[in-house]
Amino acid sequence: MGVTLLERVNSPSDLKQLDEQQLVQLAAEVRAFLIDTVSKTGGHFGANLGVVELTLALHKVFDSPRDRIIWDVGHQAYVHKMITGRRDRFPTLRKYKGLAGFPKRSESPHDAFGAGHASTSVSAGLGMAVARDLAGDDYAVVCVIGDGALTGGMAMEALNHAGHLGTDLLVILNDNEMSINANVGAIAKYLTRLRTDPTYSRAKAEIEQTLRKLPGIGEKLTKTLERVKDSMRSLVVPGAWFEGFGFKYLGPVDGHDLPGLVRVLQDARALRGPVLIHLVTSKGKGYASAEDAPDKFHAWPTAAKEKKAPSYTDVFADTVIELARQDERIVAVTAAMGSGSGLNKFEKVFPTRFFDVGIAEQHAATFCGGLATAGMKPVFAVYSTFLQRAYDQFIHDICIQNLPVVFAVDRAGIVGPDGETHQGVFDIAYMRTVPNITVMMPKDENELRHMLYTAFRLNGPVAVRYPRADGVGVPLEPEFREIPVGRAEVLRRGNDLAILALGPMVQVATEAAAVLATQHGVSTTVVNMRFVKPIDADLIRSIGKQGLPLIAIEEAALAGGMGSAVLEVLTDAGISVPVLRKGVPDQFVEHGSREQLLQAFGLTAAQLVEDALAFLAKLPKRTYTIPG
Repeated sequence: MGVTLLERVNSPSDLKQLDEQQLVQLAAEVRAFLIDTVSKTGGHFGANLGVVELTLALHKVFDSPRDRIIWDVGHQAYVHKMITGRRDRFPTLRKYKGLAGFPKRSESPHDAFGAGHASTSVSAGLGMAVARDLAGDDYAVVCVIGDGALTGGMAMEALNHAGHLGTDLLVILNDNEMSINANVGAIAKYLTRLRTDPTYSRAKAEIEQTLRKLPGIGEKLTKTLERVKDSMRSLVVPGAWFEGFGFKYLGPVDGHDLPGLVRVLQDARALRGPVLIHLVTSKGKGYASAEDAPDKFHAWPTAAKEKKAPSYTDVFADTVIELARQDERIVAVTAAMGSGSGLNKFEKVFPTRFFDVGIAEQHAATFCGGLATAGMKPVFAVYSTFLQRAYDQFIHDICIQNLPVVFAVDRAGIVGPDGETHQGVFDIAYMRTVPNITVMMPKDENELRHMLYTAFRLNGPVAVRYPRADGVGVPLEPEFREIPVGRAEVLRRGNDLAILALGPMVQVATEAAAVLATQHGVSTTVVNMRFVKPIDADLIRSIGKQGLPLIAIEEAALAGGMGSAVLEVLTDAGISVPVLRKGVPDQFVEHGSREQLLQAFGLTAAQLVEDALAFLAKLPKRTYTIPG
């Protein structure tokens, strides 16, 4: 068997030598490669199948890395990685120390801008275009943004600025009607109209030709007729909304017609000023199951494994439904993550009390604030890494006004294969300094239920953070109980050492304490901290006054984390005791499995035992006591 076309393409320059027929053949080989590799490695699947032709056409027409190609979010950059010399590394995709699942500037000069979150490409691309102009250069800048990402306010701000500046910039709107779930909102409806109305899609040239033939065009045209023309145009000309931003609009264009795409890109490159190509693609193109269920095949479905316990996400969703049955004021909000957050279950039970605002975390937070002022009890289910995008709204619109909004902070801690942009390790530090907020994390899935019950009973903002993991398998108590705010829970008492643990690290601490006792004769107190804010200062001072050495362990950034709060309490009280903090050091967490990353940062029971023994070995020998 001869060498395939894909095997011959190791850089964009190789692709440029291919003719139209060969490009079409290459597209088929790329799809086959994607299906084969991603089904083994896991990863984002449907979006990449949908941009095969676009990616090949981009690298045929443009000259990467001199020309900048920027992928919004980055879910759809796998084909780009194949074409730019990384095909041989695909068996390591999203694996520890392997190929990243998103564009990464340190990985290749062809990755013009790192990504992982939505709606960033036009802002970054415009910055590059302005830098190009200031330097007197002439390279092209191309931003590929999905219709889901276009709902983000940041994308609107960038389009507005680009139209104002008028510099050369090409924006490709990849319209596949999906982000992870079906897109929502007025923009989605507008794009649907452009996409589906055949008369609308043919109207632009005809209307503009007719308007040019009207008498009085030019200097003789009165202001009234100009306003009439603008009004007519906004109603019937495709893309008039984008042209209102100052962009030349081309489309809708078939995103799977590869030769046609090459020609459209060549035409767009010749135009001056901001240009937007509206591309219509099919998510999962070429793989029937993914085309039929694009939401399920957004990422390759993981192999089913025996579950000993429900996931924290599932327990959250089921609990909120249960609480909403008891209190009709409870409403649920998501920012395009209905399935990921578990709130699709809530939507089925309470469709009128469920709100998907699209990829718009800032709006979602303030929307919840508005709901709260009118007597509702909103819960905003959001990944820790995405809540970062609404930090100002978290402070300005919720906490300053002390509004009763519950932030269900999913994916808190180590997340895994999605890498630096998705690890939820910063939320404790960025929330803990804000007045009025209550921040808590459960040790298991049963405690999560009680924390949610408690959160809805507090008259102020609350964040309940929980990991991307299955629970530990404890029974779920049918009756809810309120947890005393700011009070930790002593699980085990000892007189040699105290371990203060948060969330999943409670299980780690409990296992380590058992080993320390049975194999090393170390008597250990284990505390389930539960609350980061307000923290249980009384208990910390009590332990500290006995001179008991402390280990604070958390699945979060050490800087500003729970361990830092413990040190603050001791310092303010003038108490000096040995303290060892364990968590994520001052670095971004790369991609890898959750288990590998916890191991890498020493957040396991075995490593905690080793660290505790080394910690105690440095201290003077003595017997410690802790009050009962």
